Amino acid sequence: MKKKLLLIILTFFISNCTLNKVIKVHGVSFLEKKHEQITLNKSNKNDIIKILGPPSTKGIFNDDLFIYIERKTSSSRVIKLGKKKLITNNVLILEMNNRGIVINKIFLNKEKMQDLEFTKDLTGITYANRSFVRDALSGLIKKINDPLGKKRRKIKKD
Repeated sequence: MKKKLLLIILTFFISNCTLNKVIKVHGVSFLEKKHEQITLNKSNKNDIIKILGPPSTKGIFNDDLFIYIERKTSSSRVIKLGKKKLITNNVLILEMNNRGIVINKIFLNKEKMQDLEFTKDLTGITYANRSFVRDALSGLIKKINDPLGKKRRKIKKD
């Protein structure tokens, strides 16, 4: 009896486990297909909202700039300890004129986005170039600004 009960419970748990990966979607789904329905110099704001919905982001200084984002991630294998794998990363930028008609459309996918290059140059240390006289006088300058040392004691108490 115990073996049958254990077998039923085990099959119940195993049947609920799936091998399908969980895909998390952020933003507008199927952005690559939906942006093809928008035509330059013909579609307006109402058409865009009807097709894509409200924008993910509007331009900071320009309300006639709509930005739509689609991002799909999936959990990787157990070996990689559940790190997220980027499946798609699409961005659609729509610019409209003052009448609300689309005048510019830019679609960026994961391959078109460029990696940022960081400079190898180092910032120089400015205080290293101080002279010996300045270093010698810095203690004197502190005493002139705070002769009784009250400012330093306040900082230590707080």
